[in-house]
Amino acid sequence: MRELLNRVGDSWSSLILCALDEGPLRFSALARAIPQISRRMLAKTLRSLEQDGLLSRTVFPTKPPSVSYELTALGQSLLPHLGALALWALDNHEKVQAARAQYLPE
Repeated sequence: MRELLNRVGDSWSSLILCALDEGPLRFSALARAIPQISRRMLAKTLRSLEQDGLLSRTVFPTKPPSVSYELTALGQSLLPHLGALALWALDNHEKVQAARAQYLPE
């Protein structure tokens, strides 16, 4: 359970899953949608999400080959929960920042 929570809780996975909410995207479109992620980290995270059954990868027999990624039913079932977490973060961002500013390590 911890491994799965770590996967969906990491910043790249959640951003990729949210980007795919609009529909299938190619690797380059995902890279443009999340400009802060390196291509290497994007590829690694996509493989992990595919391994976990949260997205599927389709290779089209074109020259050069094109690859598309899309959410599986399991991945789609996760989106409302990610959305709720994002709303909580928006609602509580200032409170967390204030707590951090007041924190004095012992």
